[in-house]
Amino acid sequence: MSPRPYGQARRIRPALRLAAATAVCGALLGASVQPAQAGADRNPPPGAFLQQELRELVERPDGPPGVIAVLRDGDRTRVYRAGVADVESGRPPRATDHMRIASVAKAFSGAVALGLVDRGRLHLEATIGDVLPGQPAAWHQVTLRQLLNHTSGLPDYSASQGFLDIISEDPRHRFDSRRLLEFVADEDLAFRPGSRYEYSNSDNIAVALMAEAATGRRYEDLLRELVYEPLGLRATSLPQGYRLPAPFLHGYQIEPQAGPVDVSEAVSASGAWAAGGIVSTPKDLTAFIRGYAGGALVSDRTRRQQFTYIPGALSQPPGPGRTEAGLAIYRYTTRCGAVYGHTGNTAGYTQLAAATADGRRSLTFSVTTQTSLTSNPDLLARVRAVQEDFVCALLGG
Repeated sequence: MSPRPYGQARRIRPALRLAAATAVCGALLGASVQPAQAGADRNPPPGAFLQQELRELVERPDGPPGVIAVLRDGDRTRVYRAGVADVESGRPPRATDHMRIASVAKAFSGAVALGLVDRGRLHLEATIGDVLPGQPAAWHQVTLRQLLNHTSGLPDYSASQGFLDIISEDPRHRFDSRRLLEFVADEDLAFRPGSRYEYSNSDNIAVALMAEAATGRRYEDLLRELVYEPLGLRATSLPQGYRLPAPFLHGYQIEPQAGPVDVSEAVSASGAWAAGGIVSTPKDLTAFIRGYAGGALVSDRTRRQQFTYIPGALSQPPGPGRTEAGLAIYRYTTRCGAVYGHTGNTAGYTQLAAATADGRRSLTFSVTTQTSLTSNPDLLARVRAVQEDFVCALLGG
């Protein structure tokens, strides 16, 4: 049963088109944010308390219909869930349900790029001009390192009026993903490369294009060779269309007075591509973040470069605790210690995937509605506080 008397979810309607336009890879936010407020007790919360926190999330008037969290410690897995995967069927969320991972896909593009750095096919100081000379001359001095830690200054294609106009008219429009940067090709850099941090979806499109140029291979094939196969990911893909493979966690836009609107298949993944288009499952995402944060995909030499941080640099949406940005990875320092990973949000979904630096312990936390500082800061604050409690359970366990 649904935690609220929603009945059947309504289908996407024209009024959602503008919302879809700003939700392709998550909102672009420049505001600062404080660590989520949580209890000062460093003792790990008991399982019953964690379960109750999830129930309270889905019972909020603005809360998600479903949430699933997977805690992994070595060979031990604990799955917590509340609400439903689909308000029409009422079935519970499962770790094998497909879902949009939104900007957690940026960690996958980071894994590809750093894997190529390890193999000598790319270099962190290689520039757009070196590898992608056909891109605007104003961008040529931007390095791969600056793309990976969002200090490039590349203007964000997903905030361009041309892109937003297309998405607003047809959220399922199929883009040529390799030409997304053309929406901002006539724009200069927003700032001198390396001078400051500013999250931009264009960065990871450029990373994928550099990977393709350096190898002569499609980004999707590089994902399979360098990430999916080494980590045993069997339910992860980078689609171009709007369909999700069954079964999937349905994602919703929440209207407290009217109920949820199913937006699971509202937007084409082609408009997000390497910046946010990947589809995975909680099970696969757990395997990914354990390997990625734990160093299974790159050498210690490359990992030392990856784990160099910019204080106060936020992922989107902000994760638990205090955030610092590395190379396609974030350090989330909570009251109980640090974990490493990435967050993401898009229409219908909010995601966190994080693990300890040895990869032994991990958390994936999937919410079936989008949360952000602009659309619902109260819900986001609560989600972050609950995530921190789960991190404490992970580290204390």
